[in-house]
Amino acid sequence: MMERSRLQQRLERIVFGTDTRAGRLFDVVLLWTILLSVALVLLESVHEVQVRYGRWLLMAEWALTVLFTIEYVVRVWVSRDRRRYVLSFYGLVDLLAALPTYISLFVPGTQALTIIRAIRLTRVFRILRLTTYTREASHLLLALYASRHRIIVFSMAVLALVTVFGTVMYLVEGPAHGFTSIPRSIYWAIVTLTTVGYGDIAPRTAFGQALASAIMILGYAIIAIPTGIVSAEIARREHQRQASTCPTCGAGVAQPDARFCPHCGASMKPD
Repeated sequence: MMERSRLQQRLERIVFGTDTRAGRLFDVVLLWTILLSVALVLLESVHEVQVRYGRWLLMAEWALTVLFTIEYVVRVWVSRDRRRYVLSFYGLVDLLAALPTYISLFVPGTQALTIIRAIRLTRVFRILRLTTYTREASHLLLALYASRHRIIVFSMAVLALVTVFGTVMYLVEGPAHGFTSIPRSIYWAIVTLTTVGYGDIAPRTAFGQALASAIMILGYAIIAIPTGIVSAEIARREHQRQASTCPTCGAGVAQPDARFCPHCGASMKPD
């Protein structure tokens, strides 16, 4: 590993750390700069604003892009493990925060992708020390991952249902009532089953309307199933977590079936 200069060490503590006044100030300024950048992207999409202030918005966007580029280069330069940072989540987001403006030079219209900078606002959890919220988010993601097989089976069953319903509606209603093809009829079945109801296609026959009513009622029951699957998994994981926590000292216990806490010696199942 190459020797790191004193400047690199100081910049690393400012750029990546929040335990110094300079580090906190850097992060706060960065967050406000990100908010300004996102606001510029939103304003640029308004036609009246674009016509009147388009030149100034473009200049401001390029100025912010240059700042984000310099910040990314500095982060790479001061990182202890550059490859790890570049391939990390925040490293990729930091890179993507600057790329769209450069890509817009060759592919017009891609500048709006700079809205991805909003993801960088997640650093506020680290800056404000809201690590509890990030842990809760990780618990939710783990619950979703553990439920993936049941959710996949459920999704396939729903896909089969809308295919059957769509085909039946195509045969019953036909092109005269807007059901011009089976894929379009399946689209109607998805919209109806999810209780969205755009209204661009609607059944006209009595049988079609009766079937549509049944699909709508079925939709209310189906929507609750994924929520129940994930909720049950969250409850199960929470029960396991509480069962492996000492009720006396609150320390975590690696063995779920332990009778005594290895930290304080208290019984894991007090009377």
